[in-house]
Amino acid sequence: MGTGAAFADTMRMAVTTSFHNSGLSDVLLPQIKADLDLEVQLLVVGTGQALRLGQAGDVDAILVHSKPAEEAFVVGGYGPHRTEIMYNDFVLIGPAADPAGIKDAADAAVALEAIRGAEVPFVSRGDDSGTHKKELSLWQNAGLDAAALAPNWYKAAGAGMGATLNTASGMNAYVMSDRASWLKFANKGDLELLFAGDPVLFNQYAYLPVSVELHPHVKADLAAQLEAWLVSDIAKELINGYRLNGEALFTFNAAE
Repeated sequence: MGTGAAFADTMRMAVTTSFHNSGLSDVLLPQIKADLDLEVQLLVVGTGQALRLGQAGDVDAILVHSKPAEEAFVVGGYGPHRTEIMYNDFVLIGPAADPAGIKDAADAAVALEAIRGAEVPFVSRGDDSGTHKKELSLWQNAGLDAAALAPNWYKAAGAGMGATLNTASGMNAYVMSDRASWLKFANKGDLELLFAGDPVLFNQYAYLPVSVELHPHVKADLAAQLEAWLVSDIAKELINGYRLNGEALFTFNAAE
């Protein structure tokens, strides 16, 4: 019989680009391997694609951040439940000179209205990710339809968070990011964090195992082991302790 290390169990989990870009996976995965003898293979995609991979049974679990889409996933029978793990927040980034004047906006809707009014460049993920879904809902909250925004200033990158931030940096444009990706992003150029703190910018991450009833081949037992680990005190300590330049990137909030 071989050693456990030689025959570690493996499972596949689709995760968001924002989670992966943050660097947190580099902290969690080695500890998961050490504690559970479980190798978690990540498929790094946007939330929309992660949900589709789960629906197709191409992964054993997903870790994403778009509550309405997650709830629809469970209602549709693609997963038995969603378990909240941690949160951070979305932030509005823009040129240091702040030509739209969003720094002192009363709320996110006012900030977006100001950007639209000034018609200064704004870069959208445009990729059906959790961040993109949230951005679209924020324009809607501001009484605006993103599809009707003028393409001369509203640009869809169709890319992950890091690439979108790079595009915004190159254009000296406004952009919405999750806080972790922004803190980790190196090529900031003239961009600064200009607006944050509106409760509507809350960004919850949740874990969803894929339905073994719908897809008998998925590794439900391993997905359950990983879920138990993700809500444990060990995970809490690692998630809350993960910092960059002294700033916390995520806050653990899994239920006891």
